[in-house]
Amino acid sequence: MHIVNWEERRELERKRVTLSVMIPLWFCVILWLIQFIQWGTGVDMGFLGIAPRTVTGLRGVIFGPLLHGSWGHLASNTLPLLVLGFMMIYFYHSIAYRIILLIWLFDGIGVWLIGRESYHLGASGLIYGMASFLFFSGMMRKNRRLLAVALAIVFVYGSMVWGMLPYVTEVSWEAHLAGFLSGIGLAVYYRKLGPMDDVEPEWMREEEEEEEEVKPEGEGNSGSSQNWSNEIPVFRNYNTRDEESD
Repeated sequence: MHIVNWEERRELERKRVTLSVMIPLWFCVILWLIQFIQWGTGVDMGFLGIAPRTVTGLRGVIFGPLLHGSWGHLASNTLPLLVLGFMMIYFYHSIAYRIILLIWLFDGIGVWLIGRESYHLGASGLIYGMASFLFFSGMMRKNRRLLAVALAIVFVYGSMVWGMLPYVTEVSWEAHLAGFLSGIGLAVYYRKLGPMDDVEPEWMREEEEEEEEVKPEGEGNSGSSQNWSNEIPVFRNYNTRDEESD
């Protein structure tokens, strides 16, 4: 058996934190670089976005999340990508990459199927998918840290639900909805993979066992009825001695 000492644990934790920070950061750097290239060259790459229900529009499933319609659009997506990307990789490091990839693909396919006839750009669907996965996965697992992450998602990003309603024509609510549903589906499918459930402390298990042993008669516990029957002869013997003394 290999025992990991504290030095190794600290090193593993350091690498884990570094990856969780650097991978989302480099992804955002790429997004800003692409936007800078569009601005510097004057070339609009919007045609590489998702064009629903067209053959050429399928390329947008791959390239759409890398493109943004404006600097403001990109800026509004950057911080959520950094925060949610960190949470995904840090807390779900063993399955995070496949989850993110599947959200990317499912969101794009969903937009291609139900989207309006326009080019759909941006990483918003990926953001909605990660937020949805973190929330529902945290609620389904018996893990206190993941539950805390789920509650943090509600507190910080709860207002994102309005982005799935079709009331703003300039916003791809279809991408938001497809990403959100993808996150739910993946949270359910991967609920038994990834971070383990918390182990119940030994003292809690001992208390539960003691409570079961002291249950009153009539609750169907064989151990309890046996303890009760053992007390009856003692009570009778006591009465018997009283009668003899009388």
